[in-house]
Amino acid sequence: MSEITRENVVREARERNVKFIRLWFTDILGTLKSFAITIDELEDALDGGMGFDGSSITGFNAIEESDMIAMPDISTFKIIPWSPKDAPTARMICDVRTPEGDPYVGDPRYVLRRALERAHEMGFDNFYCGPELEFFYFKDSSAPEPLDYGSYFDLTTLDAATALRRDTVLALQELGIDVEYSHHEVGVSQHEIDLRYDDALSMADAVMTYKTVVKEIATQHGVYATFMPKPIQNQNGSGMHTHQSLFSNGRNAFFDPDDEYFLSETAKQFIAGQLRHAREISIIFAQYVNSYKRLVPGYEAPVYIAWSRRNRSALVRVPLYHPGKEQATRVELRCPDPAANIYLCFAALLHAGLEGIEKGYELPEPMERNLYHLTHEEREKLGIQSLPEDLGEAIKEAENSELLHKTLGDHVYNRLLQLKREEFEEYRVQVTPYELQRYLPVL
Repeated sequence: MSEITRENVVREARERNVKFIRLWFTDILGTLKSFAITIDELEDALDGGMGFDGSSITGFNAIEESDMIAMPDISTFKIIPWSPKDAPTARMICDVRTPEGDPYVGDPRYVLRRALERAHEMGFDNFYCGPELEFFYFKDSSAPEPLDYGSYFDLTTLDAATALRRDTVLALQELGIDVEYSHHEVGVSQHEIDLRYDDALSMADAVMTYKTVVKEIATQHGVYATFMPKPIQNQNGSGMHTHQSLFSNGRNAFFDPDDEYFLSETAKQFIAGQLRHAREISIIFAQYVNSYKRLVPGYEAPVYIAWSRRNRSALVRVPLYHPGKEQATRVELRCPDPAANIYLCFAALLHAGLEGIEKGYELPEPMERNLYHLTHEEREKLGIQSLPEDLGEAIKEAENSELLHKTLGDHVYNRLLQLKREEFEEYRVQVTPYELQRYLPVL
């Protein structure tokens, strides 16, 4: 494969008759933002970036300091598969900068870059992530009306979305994104496409692309795809189980052949860090009011803060070691949902794990019992805490979190808390159909 250079990008764009290039970046909530430039502007964009008004981007600067620069990352140049074949459109993911050329502190991609710098300073070459994003297909966006009533691993005829998943996988492959699995999930009309693990920044870019592709292919088929965490009341919500590992000098820093769990001290401290800080970073991996409708007992979403090897009711699971697969040693955090801002999510998970390593947190014994079957008193006796029950509780945890402040920096931390307080207050004063149905006839 030839080296990716500015000249190679320009050459490929012209040889393939690209007419437009869409520049992508994300706002503070992880919503994809984009604007297009023509091929004639490409070289200038690669040299100095393209200016835009940041005052209308959620969580960015106020109007009096709104000038921003979108600086394309040349490694992300890809032809968009569904654009016209004779005059295609390409996309490039951007870092956001200030007019002076400095990284913009409100850019979620920069927040993740800073987390990776901390890992490098601690001697880790790579932080690998492999998220499993679940989603639903509905007939349209007006109501959660399923396309099928299949369940886990079901195939035709119950699985009406086989063609949608197939076309989605093919589009992802055209974009250079490796796919491992594609299948029907537990919920009706719920699906999952798993991406092959990659370094955290590349994977975060891939997730943003993945979510766009899933929605675009669904639209082409006349249906609607959603990553809403809990769209159907009595069905499982959509999770984003996230596999993680740290590498140092090309070797998996989580593996120890002499440990009873085959986990190094580094791995144990990393897990302990994520467990200890789970409540205060929940506002990142479960950022919406609806996220906490998913995080309830009985629907496979983990609520209780513990770790295990086989027990999927725990917050962190360590997949069993197979001889010869030392490099695959990893930890799986099961609480994030796919509506999270993926850049902030990876950054928060990494910082929490590194905090455990840096401060030598001690990992408790694994909890192999089904945590849902324990009583509140039993869990309390075992010292097992729960995740916040709603966004309001998550906000209170975040307000007192030094780790989260360090992870996000002043700007993102303060803007995010402001947005989440507004969201929860708006939600809190709603009078719901449930309340009207339950109370109006009797009170």
